[in-house]
Amino acid sequence: MADLARGKDRPVRYALVVDVRSGEFMAELLESLEELRASGARTTILFLDAPDDVLVRRFEATRRPHPLAGTGGITEGISRERELLDELKEHADIVLDTGGLNVHELRDRLHELFADRLPDVALQVSVVSFGYKNGLPLDADLVFDCRFLPNPHWIPELRPQSGLDEPVRRYVLDQPETGQFLDELRRLLVLLLPAFIREGKAYLSIAVGCTGGRHRSVAIAEQLGEALRAEGYVPQVRHRDVDRD
Repeated sequence: MADLARGKDRPVRYALVVDVRSGEFMAELLESLEELRASGARTTILFLDAPDDVLVRRFEATRRPHPLAGTGGITEGISRERELLDELKEHADIVLDTGGLNVHELRDRLHELFADRLPDVALQVSVVSFGYKNGLPLDADLVFDCRFLPNPHWIPELRPQSGLDEPVRRYVLDQPETGQFLDELRRLLVLLLPAFIREGKAYLSIAVGCTGGRHRSVAIAEQLGEALRAEGYVPQVRHRDVDRD
């Protein structure tokens, strides 16, 4: 396929989907990817993951048997699948948690990662806000906790709003600890991001969490995105739980 892609007037970007149904070819996949890179092809491994309980519900909804289910049913199949794919996951450039995404949100997330409109930068940075009560993002490389900041949830007039609204944003940013926290984060990332680039990392996901993912983490993620832009990066900022109760 790579040879065909190098032909005249061919598309410059291809996607291959691989799963455990590929059978014996799985053992040769990583070696083949190394050969592909050695030939000059630019490759990205995207690993789609989800918690076990979500996978079980999806298989039950489709009424399809897991290809590795055996006598133990869906749970045994998922466990065997994780064992087979563990090495591939370790080599993945991006591990994307699809557990909380519907098909439309997954499409939008993939568009963020691979859209042509994104500049050709050395390191693609994603900043995501989340709520700890809904679980950590599985695809996060760095996680920062801002639950130490006063919570706007306990202020009646701010509770219905989010960190995208100016009153909540101002409340969070005006806290004495917020400025120092953001300054320290910026200094840390200014140190780390060039090091990640030197090590060949192409994608970095930074997660910022608060209790519900609606107020503090949203405001902090937006500010962190602005700080990264000022340093010359092009972060994609999204808010996983901002619309959840």
